[in-house]
Amino acid sequence: MPTLTIKGMPPELYRRLKRQAEAHRRSLNGEIIVCLERGVGAGPIDAEAWLREAGALRARLALKPLGPRALQAAKTAGRA
Repeated sequence: MPTLTIKGMPPELYRRLKRQAEAHRRSLNGEIIVCLERGVGAGPIDAEAWLREAGALRARLALKPLGPRALQAAKTAGRA
């Protein structure tokens, strides 16, 4: 895996990245990688893999599918 060294980083930028990494419970390196991926685009999405991951998460959380009534209630919740 390639390694990158960043030289001349302003101290305030470093502090902001560090705080952001802590807030997201990531290492500083992990946070920087996420920022770079967002900045340059993470590339094409594998829809099948994404759906498998979503299905696995739903199974782990034992979530029931939302029916039309539940979806409508969620859409209108909090609206005046």
